[in-house]
Amino acid sequence: MNKSIKKMKTKKFTQAPLPFMGQKRRFLNQVKTVLSNCPDNAIYVDLFGGSGLLSHTVKKHYPNAIVVYNDYDNYRLRLQNVDYTNKLIADIRAILVDSPKDKKIQSNEKRLILKRVLTEEQTIGYVDYITLSSSILFSMKYVQSYKELEKETLYNCVRMSEYVTDGYLDGLIVESADYKDLFAKYKDDSNVVFLVDPPYLSTDVGTYKNYWKLKDYLDVLDVLNGTNYLYFTSNKSNIIELCEWMANKPALYNPFAGSTTSTVNNQVNFSASYTDIMLHKVNYEFK
Repeated sequence: MNKSIKKMKTKKFTQAPLPFMGQKRRFLNQVKTVLSNCPDNAIYVDLFGGSGLLSHTVKKHYPNAIVVYNDYDNYRLRLQNVDYTNKLIADIRAILVDSPKDKKIQSNEKRLILKRVLTEEQTIGYVDYITLSSSILFSMKYVQSYKELEKETLYNCVRMSEYVTDGYLDGLIVESADYKDLFAKYKDDSNVVFLVDPPYLSTDVGTYKNYWKLKDYLDVLDVLNGTNYLYFTSNKSNIIELCEWMANKPALYNPFAGSTTSTVNNQVNFSASYTDIMLHKVNYEFK
């Protein structure tokens, strides 16, 4: 009985529980609108799972659906070590107790923080540098190693509460595979919707496992041909313009023909912004 009650009260996350560059939290309402016209018992395959937020959202929206989360970037490792991360940040918070918020961390406090982080790496053997970065580096800046961290100017942006991740991946089928292999596994199923959110072209992909070239971005378009999909890109990539160009060339096709577009504006700072784009095309008769 207690387990049943606990399951019913599982938290619905509206953003990834740990920092992740490129999570689709601003698109969740649009995603849910599209899902409302899709089968509640379909197979949803998140080819570029990233933080898992899209997979989590689909599973919460349709509990009976099969949702496949491709955790190629090993976000699970960060979730599994959240207790260590919370303790590390708590210790840093204590070091900075007298330091002004959102200001540069002075040399003595920086030395203590670096010593604490190095101790964590040497004793525990793991540091979630991406999550740590959000507490002691300038906004939107990330490092992935101690060597990178010690070169940076540190800022007191330390989080004041613990990260909570309980139940975030509950009910998901977790894979860790090349997206092409995962696509091949499910592409012949008539009741499948693919979530396609590759690293954006012409944007920072520093926190992803692999470096993406133009060919990699173009290869992703193959999974859109003749499938049900939600595809995400940005106005910086020019992918849509490229596909429109392709449509005017003999023997080429535009995979976005007939799809619907949704956009979200993102303000990076007072002088810079960019537009996130979601395109979707779902054959509602496949229910």
